[in-house]
Amino acid sequence: MGIAVGLVEVLGHPPALAVADTMVKAAHVTFVGYEKVSGARLTIIIRGPVGDVQKAVAAGVEAAKQIEVLSSKDKALFLSATVIPRPHANVEVITKTMNFSEALEQFR
Repeated sequence: MGIAVGLVEVLGHPPALAVADTMVKAAHVTFVGYEKVSGARLTIIIRGPVGDVQKAVAAGVEAAKQIEVLSSKDKALFLSATVIPRPHANVEVITKTMNFSEALEQFR
């Protein structure tokens, strides 16, 4: 079973919390953390089996877009998303939150 990393970038803490919650409820994934990119831009990071990460990221994107619809802001809250199946070890060292922790040992 391969492990993947999923990332969803949003604008603002409330949308980030809602997206993270949706992602971990949508599939068997582990919330690894988030990275503050700049200002109010946050990237939510999850890990898990490839299929589950893909499902969770899709659910997170839909949640972010739903928040956009409900808000009256002119700015888009959903910025980007990606799934990296079985990332190479050299890629994982870039972001400390992508590294394995005790919570992720179940996927090794």
